[in-house]
Amino acid sequence: MADDATDDIDEAILYALQEDARNASSGEIADRTETSGSTVRKRIQRLESEGIIKGYSAEVDYQRSGYPLRMLLFCTASIPERGEIVPEILAIDGVVSVQELVTGDRNLLVTAVGESDGDITPVAQRLLDMGLTVADEVLVRSHETTPFGRFDPDAEP
Repeated sequence: MADDATDDIDEAILYALQEDARNASSGEIADRTETSGSTVRKRIQRLESEGIIKGYSAEVDYQRSGYPLRMLLFCTASIPERGEIVPEILAIDGVVSVQELVTGDRNLLVTAVGESDGDITPVAQRLLDMGLTVADEVLVRSHETTPFGRFDPDAEP
């Protein structure tokens, strides 16, 4: 199997981890994939070492934790610096994610959270100070996620 290829078992493992990585035991995933627990553990280790599984994190409800504002800032960076500047953007207090966009003028999507406009405004200013153009700002009411359906072994094709 090529380093970056996944098969049906890998995808079922990824789906189970996306559903609930904290509580998904290798034995439970093994039952779902009709493999052994050791096979699941080895595959997870391989998926991690190949960078397919990049890590595990908590999904935080920022609003309920006291940070009700979630702002999307669509930015423009020069093409050569777009990828290189991401770690610097992530270091800005209040920034929780950066996505590199490959089409259109707006080639970075920065997500920031805060208690008030006073928390978000400095983020936008720091982005401007870095030489980025902030093309648009969008206030988000809610954000939900779901596991990638094509990894679901029970989904119909």
